[in-house]
Amino acid sequence: MPRRSSGRVTLQDIADRVGVTKITVSRALREPQRVSAPLRARIESAAKALGYIPNHIAGALASGCSHSVALLIPSLSNAVFSEIQRGIEEGLGPAGYQVLIGHTGYSFLEEERLIDTYLRFGVDALILPGTRHTEHARHLLTCADVPVVETLELTDTPIDINVGLDQTAAGAAMTRALIERGRQRIGFLAARMDHRTQLRMAGWESALREAGLSTEHCLTTSHPSTYRLGGEMLASMLDRWPPLDGIFCNNDDLAAGALFECQRRRLEVPQALSLAGFNGLDIVEATTPMLATVVTPRRRIGETIAERLLARLGGAPKRPASEDMGFEIRTNGSL
Repeated sequence: MPRRSSGRVTLQDIADRVGVTKITVSRALREPQRVSAPLRARIESAAKALGYIPNHIAGALASGCSHSVALLIPSLSNAVFSEIQRGIEEGLGPAGYQVLIGHTGYSFLEEERLIDTYLRFGVDALILPGTRHTEHARHLLTCADVPVVETLELTDTPIDINVGLDQTAAGAAMTRALIERGRQRIGFLAARMDHRTQLRMAGWESALREAGLSTEHCLTTSHPSTYRLGGEMLASMLDRWPPLDGIFCNNDDLAAGALFECQRRRLEVPQALSLAGFNGLDIVEATTPMLATVVTPRRRIGETIAERLLARLGGAPKRPASEDMGFEIRTNGSL
Protein backbone atom coordinates (compact mmCIF):
# COMPACT_ATOMS: atom_id res chain seq x y z
CA MET A 1 0.00 0.00 0.00
CA PRO A 2 1.46 3.40 -0.93
CA ARG A 3 2.35 5.68 1.96
CA ARG A 4 -0.16 8.47 2.51
CA SER A 5 1.27 11.92 1.95
CA SER A 6 1.23 14.24 4.95
CA GLY A 7 0.61 17.22 2.68
CA ARG A 8 3.77 18.85 4.01
CA VAL A 9 5.83 20.77 1.44
CA THR A 10 9.16 19.00 0.91
CA LEU A 11 12.56 19.99 -0.39
CA GLN A 12 11.74 17.99 -3.51
CA ASP A 13 8.65 20.12 -4.15
CA ILE A 14 10.84 23.25 -4.07
CA ALA A 15 13.45 21.58 -6.29
CA ASP A 16 10.80 20.65 -8.87
CA ARG A 17 9.48 24.20 -9.02
CA VAL A 18 12.94 25.79 -9.37
CA GLY A 19 14.38 23.09 -11.61
CA VAL A 20 17.32 22.07 -9.45
CA THR A 21 18.21 19.06 -7.32
CA LYS A 22 16.95 18.52 -3.77
CA ILE A 23 20.55 18.69 -2.55
CA THR A 24 20.92 22.16 -4.02
CA VAL A 25 17.73 23.32 -2.26
CA SER A 26 18.95 21.89 1.03
CA ARG A 27 22.31 23.61 0.63
CA ALA A 28 20.66 26.94 -0.19
CA LEU A 29 18.47 26.81 2.92
CA ARG A 30 21.07 25.45 5.34
CA GLU A 31 24.30 26.96 3.99
CA PRO A 32 23.21 29.92 1.84
CA GLN A 33 26.77 31.16 1.40
CA ARG A 34 27.49 28.10 -0.77
CA VAL A 35 24.87 29.03 -3.38
CA SER A 36 24.91 31.98 -5.79
CA ALA A 37 22.75 34.93 -4.78
CA PRO A 38 20.36 34.72 -7.81
CA LEU A 39 19.74 30.98 -7.31
CA ARG A 40 19.33 31.42 -3.57
CA ALA A 41 16.73 34.13 -4.18
CA ARG A 42 14.77 31.84 -6.55
CA ILE A 43 14.83 28.99 -4.04
CA GLU A 44 13.79 31.18 -1.13
CA SER A 45 10.98 32.67 -3.23
CA ALA A 46 9.72 29.20 -4.17
CA ALA A 47 9.90 28.03 -0.55
CA LYS A 48 7.87 31.03 0.56
CA ALA A 49 5.30 30.60 -2.22
CA LEU A 50 4.80 26.93 -1.41
CA GLY A 51 4.62 27.56 2.34
CA TYR A 52 7.61 25.42 3.18
CA ILE A 53 8.19 24.75 6.90
CA PRO A 54 11.57 23.21 7.85
CA ASN A 55 11.40 19.89 9.70
CA HIS A 56 13.53 20.65 12.76
CA ILE A 57 13.21 17.12 14.12
CA ALA A 58 14.80 15.73 10.98
CA GLY A 59 17.43 18.46 11.11
CA ALA A 60 18.19 17.68 14.74
CA LEU A 61 18.63 14.00 13.94
CA ALA A 62 21.03 14.88 11.16
CA SER A 63 23.03 17.45 13.10
CA GLY A 64 22.72 16.15 16.66
CA CYS A 65 21.53 19.61 17.75
CA SER A 66 17.90 20.72 18.15
CA HIS A 67 18.64 24.37 19.05
CA SER A 68 15.95 24.06 21.73
CA VAL A 69 16.23 24.37 25.51
CA ALA A 70 13.53 23.18 27.92
CA LEU A 71 12.62 25.45 30.84
CA LEU A 72 10.41 23.87 33.49
CA ILE A 73 8.44 26.28 35.68
CA PRO A 74 6.07 25.57 38.59
CA SER A 75 3.53 28.31 37.74
CA LEU A 76 2.48 30.01 34.50
CA SER A 77 1.00 33.01 36.32
CA ASN A 78 3.80 33.83 38.77
CA ALA A 79 5.85 36.86 37.72
CA VAL A 80 8.92 35.42 39.44
CA PHE A 81 9.24 32.75 36.77
CA SER A 82 8.20 34.94 33.84
CA GLU A 83 11.07 37.37 34.53
CA ILE A 84 13.61 34.53 34.70
CA GLN A 85 12.16 33.19 31.44
CA ARG A 86 12.53 36.60 29.81
CA GLY A 87 16.19 36.84 30.80
CA ILE A 88 16.87 33.34 29.45
CA GLU A 89 15.09 34.00 26.16
CA GLU A 90 16.86 37.32 25.62
CA GLY A 91 20.19 35.60 26.15
CA LEU A 92 19.57 32.45 24.10
CA GLY A 93 17.40 33.88 21.31
CA PRO A 94 20.15 35.76 19.43
CA ALA A 95 22.19 32.54 19.42
CA GLY A 96 19.37 30.73 17.62
CA TYR A 97 17.94 28.77 20.53
CA GLN A 98 14.22 28.30 21.14
CA VAL A 99 13.04 28.06 24.77
CA LEU A 100 10.35 25.41 25.31
CA ILE A 101 8.19 25.83 28.44
CA GLY A 102 7.02 22.95 30.60
CA HIS A 103 4.59 23.49 33.51
CA THR A 104 5.20 21.31 36.59
CA GLY A 105 2.49 22.73 38.86
CA TYR A 106 4.91 22.30 41.79
CA SER A 107 4.73 18.51 41.30
CA PHE A 108 7.97 16.52 41.50
CA LEU A 109 6.34 13.66 39.59
CA GLU A 110 5.26 16.00 36.80
CA GLU A 111 8.77 17.42 36.69
CA GLU A 112 10.12 13.88 36.32
CA ARG A 113 7.68 13.16 33.47
CA LEU A 114 8.59 16.37 31.65
CA ILE A 115 12.32 15.73 32.03
CA ASP A 116 11.86 12.31 30.46
CA THR A 117 9.69 13.75 27.64
CA TYR A 118 12.03 16.60 26.74
CA LEU A 119 15.09 14.35 26.78
CA ARG A 120 13.30 12.00 24.38
CA PHE A 121 12.64 14.95 22.07
CA GLY A 122 16.35 15.75 22.06
CA VAL A 123 16.52 19.19 23.70
CA ASP A 124 20.02 20.61 23.97
CA ALA A 125 19.68 21.62 27.66
CA LEU A 126 17.29 21.56 30.63
CA ILE A 127 16.59 24.36 33.14
CA LEU A 128 14.86 23.35 36.38
CA PRO A 129 13.22 25.50 39.10
CA GLY A 130 14.91 24.12 42.17
CA THR A 131 17.45 21.63 43.45
CA ARG A 132 15.14 18.89 44.74
CA HIS A 133 14.04 16.14 42.34
CA THR A 134 12.72 12.58 42.47
CA GLU A 135 15.34 9.84 42.55
CA HIS A 136 14.47 8.82 38.98
CA ALA A 137 14.56 12.41 37.71
CA ARG A 138 18.01 12.89 39.24
CA HIS A 139 19.15 9.68 37.57
CA LEU A 140 17.87 10.90 34.19
CA LEU A 141 19.58 14.26 34.64
CA THR A 142 22.86 12.74 35.76
CA CYS A 143 22.95 10.37 32.80
CA ALA A 144 21.76 12.91 30.22
CA ASP A 145 24.48 14.12 27.88
CA VAL A 146 23.16 17.71 27.94
CA PRO A 147 23.76 20.71 30.23
CA VAL A 148 21.41 20.90 33.24
CA VAL A 149 20.69 24.10 35.17
CA GLU A 150 19.13 24.17 38.65
CA THR A 151 17.97 27.64 39.61
CA LEU A 152 16.27 29.89 42.22
CA GLU A 153 17.98 28.16 45.13
CA LEU A 154 21.51 26.97 45.91
CA THR A 155 22.92 23.54 46.65
CA ASP A 156 26.30 22.15 47.69
CA THR A 157 25.79 19.21 45.30
CA PRO A 158 24.69 20.61 41.93
CA ILE A 159 24.04 18.19 39.09
CA ASP A 160 25.74 20.60 36.72
CA ILE A 161 25.08 24.38 36.64
CA ASN A 162 23.42 25.99 39.68
CA VAL A 163 22.44 29.69 39.54
CA GLY A 164 20.27 31.12 42.32
CA LEU A 165 20.28 32.73 45.73
CA ASP A 166 20.47 31.69 49.37
CA GLN A 167 16.79 31.59 50.32
CA THR A 168 17.52 30.83 53.97
CA ALA A 169 19.95 33.74 54.30
CA ALA A 170 17.38 36.03 52.64
CA GLY A 171 14.67 34.96 55.08
CA ALA A 172 17.01 35.56 58.01
CA ALA A 173 18.10 38.97 56.70
CA MET A 174 14.55 40.29 56.41
CA THR A 175 13.70 38.96 59.87
CA ARG A 176 16.73 40.76 61.31
CA ALA A 177 15.57 43.95 59.59
CA LEU A 178 12.24 43.61 61.44
CA ILE A 179 14.08 43.02 64.73
CA GLU A 180 16.26 46.07 64.14
CA ARG A 181 13.06 48.14 63.89
CA GLY A 182 12.21 47.03 67.42
CA ARG A 183 9.75 44.25 66.56
CA GLN A 184 9.69 41.51 69.20
CA ARG A 185 6.71 39.32 68.22
CA ILE A 186 7.26 38.52 64.55
CA GLY A 187 5.00 36.08 62.73
CA PHE A 188 5.63 34.13 59.53
CA LEU A 189 2.78 33.83 57.05
CA ALA A 190 3.21 31.38 54.17
CA ALA A 191 1.31 29.66 51.37
CA ARG A 192 2.08 26.79 48.98
CA MET A 193 4.90 25.51 51.25
CA ASP A 194 7.23 24.55 48.44
CA HIS A 195 10.92 24.03 49.18
CA ARG A 196 11.87 27.71 48.74
CA THR A 197 9.17 28.76 51.20
CA GLN A 198 10.50 26.23 53.71
CA LEU A 199 14.01 27.62 53.29
CA ARG A 200 12.76 31.18 53.93
CA MET A 201 10.89 29.98 57.00
CA ALA A 202 14.08 28.32 58.26
CA GLY A 203 15.81 31.70 57.93
CA TRP A 204 13.00 33.40 59.88
CA GLU A 205 13.31 30.81 62.65
CA SER A 206 17.11 31.04 62.88
CA ALA A 207 17.08 34.86 63.10
CA LEU A 208 14.44 34.79 65.86
CA ARG A 209 16.33 32.15 67.86
CA GLU A 210 19.52 34.13 67.41
CA ALA A 211 17.74 37.12 69.01
CA GLY A 212 16.13 35.02 71.74
CA LEU A 213 12.61 35.58 70.37
CA SER A 214 9.68 33.18 69.97
CA THR A 215 9.14 31.17 66.78
CA GLU A 216 5.58 30.08 67.65
CA HIS A 217 3.79 32.70 65.54
CA CYS A 218 3.68 30.78 62.27
CA LEU A 219 0.67 30.23 60.01
CA THR A 220 0.98 28.21 56.79
CA THR A 221 -1.26 26.68 54.13
CA SER A 222 -0.75 24.49 51.07
CA HIS A 223 -3.05 26.73 48.99
CA PRO A 224 -1.49 28.95 46.29
CA SER A 225 -0.82 32.60 47.14
CA THR A 226 -3.39 35.29 46.36
CA TYR A 227 -4.11 38.78 47.69
CA ARG A 228 -7.35 37.48 49.16
CA LEU A 229 -5.56 34.63 50.93
CA GLY A 230 -3.07 37.08 52.40
CA GLY A 231 -5.91 39.09 53.93
CA GLU A 232 -7.65 36.00 55.29
CA MET A 233 -4.45 34.63 56.82
CA LEU A 234 -3.56 37.97 58.40
CA ALA A 235 -7.02 38.07 60.03
CA SER A 236 -6.47 34.55 61.37
CA MET A 237 -3.04 35.45 62.75
CA LEU A 238 -4.29 38.56 64.55
CA ASP A 239 -7.26 36.67 65.99
CA ARG A 240 -4.91 33.99 67.28
CA TRP A 241 -2.02 36.21 68.37
CA PRO A 242 -3.28 39.78 68.96
CA PRO A 243 0.07 41.09 70.32
CA LEU A 244 1.94 40.53 67.03
CA ASP A 245 3.93 43.59 65.98
CA GLY A 246 5.53 42.27 62.78
CA ILE A 247 4.70 39.75 60.05
CA PHE A 248 7.05 38.36 57.40
CA CYS A 249 5.13 36.92 54.43
CA ASN A 250 6.77 34.36 52.17
CA ASN A 251 5.90 36.40 49.07
CA ASP A 252 4.67 39.83 48.00
CA ASP A 253 1.17 38.67 47.01
CA LEU A 254 0.43 37.59 50.58
CA ALA A 255 2.05 40.73 52.00
CA ALA A 256 -0.10 42.97 49.79
CA GLY A 257 -3.24 41.12 50.81
CA ALA A 258 -2.23 41.42 54.45
CA LEU A 259 -1.72 45.17 54.00
CA PHE A 260 -5.17 45.59 52.43
CA GLU A 261 -6.69 43.72 55.38
CA CYS A 262 -4.85 46.00 57.81
CA GLN A 263 -6.31 49.00 56.01
CA ARG A 264 -9.81 47.52 56.21
CA ARG A 265 -9.30 47.12 59.96
CA ARG A 266 -7.84 50.65 60.24
CA LEU A 267 -4.69 49.07 61.63
CA GLU A 268 -1.81 51.43 60.90
CA VAL A 269 1.26 50.04 59.10
CA PRO A 270 4.01 50.21 60.27
CA GLN A 271 3.02 52.00 63.49
CA ALA A 272 0.92 49.12 64.85
CA LEU A 273 2.22 46.30 62.67
CA SER A 274 5.21 45.96 60.36
CA LEU A 275 4.78 43.94 57.17
CA ALA A 276 7.35 42.44 54.79
CA GLY A 277 7.15 40.29 51.67
CA PHE A 278 9.54 38.49 49.36
CA ASN A 279 10.63 38.80 45.68
CA GLY A 280 10.33 42.52 44.94
CA LEU A 281 7.36 42.35 42.56
CA ASP A 282 5.77 45.48 41.07
CA ILE A 283 2.92 45.40 43.62
CA VAL A 284 5.24 46.47 46.46
CA GLU A 285 5.73 49.91 44.88
CA ALA A 286 2.01 50.34 44.14
CA THR A 287 0.80 50.10 47.74
CA THR A 288 0.63 52.80 50.40
CA PRO A 289 2.84 52.49 52.29
CA MET A 290 5.21 50.70 49.92
CA LEU A 291 5.88 47.19 51.16
CA ALA A 292 9.20 46.04 52.53
CA THR A 293 10.51 43.10 50.53
CA VAL A 294 13.46 40.88 49.67
CA VAL A 295 14.37 41.84 46.10
CA THR A 296 15.52 38.81 44.08
CA PRO A 297 17.55 39.40 40.86
CA ARG A 298 15.28 37.32 38.64
CA ARG A 299 16.12 38.87 35.27
CA ARG A 300 19.85 38.73 36.06
CA ILE A 301 19.49 35.08 37.08
CA GLY A 302 17.91 34.34 33.69
CA GLU A 303 20.64 36.23 31.84
CA THR A 304 23.37 34.40 33.78
CA ILE A 305 21.75 31.04 33.03
CA ALA A 306 21.80 31.89 29.33
CA GLU A 307 25.49 32.88 29.52
CA ARG A 308 26.48 29.67 31.31
CA LEU A 309 24.46 27.53 28.90
CA LEU A 310 25.92 29.16 25.79
CA ALA A 311 29.40 28.51 27.17
CA ARG A 312 28.61 24.83 27.76
CA LEU A 313 26.83 24.43 24.44
CA GLY A 314 29.85 26.03 22.83
CA GLY A 315 32.13 23.31 24.18
CA ALA A 316 33.12 24.45 27.69
CA PRO A 317 33.76 21.43 29.97
CA LYS A 318 31.28 20.35 32.62
CA ARG A 319 32.37 21.63 36.02
CA PRO A 320 29.42 21.43 38.48
CA ALA A 321 29.30 24.65 40.50
CA SER A 322 26.86 26.94 42.32
CA GLU A 323 26.65 30.66 41.62
CA ASP A 324 25.06 32.91 44.26
CA MET A 325 23.37 35.92 42.66
CA GLY A 326 22.53 37.53 46.01
CA PHE A 327 19.49 39.55 47.11
CA GLU A 328 18.60 43.02 48.42
CA ILE A 329 16.62 43.97 51.53
CA ARG A 330 14.35 46.88 50.68
CA THR A 331 12.66 48.25 53.80
CA ASN A 332 10.35 50.81 52.12
CA GLY A 333 7.56 52.21 54.30
CA SER A 334 5.91 49.14 55.85
CA LEU A 335 8.73 48.27 58.23
